Amino acid sequence: MTIYAELNANNIVVNVIVADQEFIDNETETDQYIILTNGGIGFTYDAVNKVFIAPQPYPSWTLNSDFEWQPPTPQPPPPPNTYWNENTQSWKVFEKI
Repeated sequence: MTIYAELNANNIVVNVIVADQEFIDNETETDQYIILTNGGIGFTYDAVNKVFIAPQPYPSWTLNSDFEWQPPTPQPPPPPNTYWNENTQSWKVFEKI
């Protein structure tokens, strides 16, 4: 049994299934199933580079040559625990309650 990603017309993963190759071979649209190497529902499959790309976390983030989303400024090393604030385009420290 193998894990497959079911792709829509835009190469976005819409479902993940575990199946035998025989099941995939008997499907009417076999090109919509790709062996899932990483990722999950919502990821985009880049057929040229044969990689799954995560959804873009924020509009300001860009995709690097390793197909990973990068913020405009690097995340500071821990501690402290930080999160990205898209409005200010900066990292913020979680405040203790």
